[in-house]
Amino acid sequence: MSAKLIDGKLISASVRQQVTDDTAAFTAETGVTPHLAAVLVGDDPASQVYVRNKERACGKCGLKSTLHRLSDQTTQQQLMDLVAELNADESVHGILVQLPLPKHLDSTPVLDSIRPSKDVDGFHPENVGLMLQGRPRFLPCTPHGVMKMLEHENIDTAGKHAVVIGRSDIVGKPMAGLLVQKGADATVTICHSRTTDIAAVIRQADIVVAAVGIPEFVKGDMIKPGAVAIDVGINRVNDKLVGDVEFSAAAERASAITPVPGGVGPMTIAMLLRNTLEAAKQSL
Repeated sequence: MSAKLIDGKLISASVRQQVTDDTAAFTAETGVTPHLAAVLVGDDPASQVYVRNKERACGKCGLKSTLHRLSDQTTQQQLMDLVAELNADESVHGILVQLPLPKHLDSTPVLDSIRPSKDVDGFHPENVGLMLQGRPRFLPCTPHGVMKMLEHENIDTAGKHAVVIGRSDIVGKPMAGLLVQKGADATVTICHSRTTDIAAVIRQADIVVAAVGIPEFVKGDMIKPGAVAIDVGINRVNDKLVGDVEFSAAAERASAITPVPGGVGPMTIAMLLRNTLEAAKQSL
């Protein structure tokens, strides 16, 4: 492997330590403990792991976390009522509704109903709009984590051609939005299922951010020599976790690459902790 490995565990540990120090100082000064309320509907195994990891991370950083478990028979109204209760609870600074929800529930009105000042995921339309205008309240956790990794590795994005694969509201669109902001200054192309000759587009990229949810979709020969490969995907193939990038082959051509697991994933949780602390600060 010739590519430098971008270690998300190492970088996230640095972010978490800063959150720990800042939380201790904030709580000592104000008597307020930042509080994240997570809502988990149903018994999806992956979601349970994610929520448990978030709870554990909160505890280690001195944040309070509360988990609200709801059965997979929960109605839309019951879920909306819980979010309304959490919105009204002034001791709660951040609200996280774990996705995906069971199929009978519509996530859009649920996420829209979270008070923007408590939307630590950065999914609310108001927060998305502020982000795109370059004056964010909160930055979405996974894209922000990617930007933090690029910054940590001194990877200059200015004037570079960044190709984002995937157009989800959670990763793809906000990722493109951050890369194109003043200060990042990348030229951004978004690829998706209707993109013509997607491989040819990827081969032009100085920075590839893969967030398509297809195991090893980005083949090694699609990576331009010297490009940076950021793999947001996490897919279970048999008993192994793999990303959206064909890691071994891509690492032979890239200048830097993120592993799966241990790359972007830890950064997502770290930025969530940071947003929760920021929400507590803004609440005073």
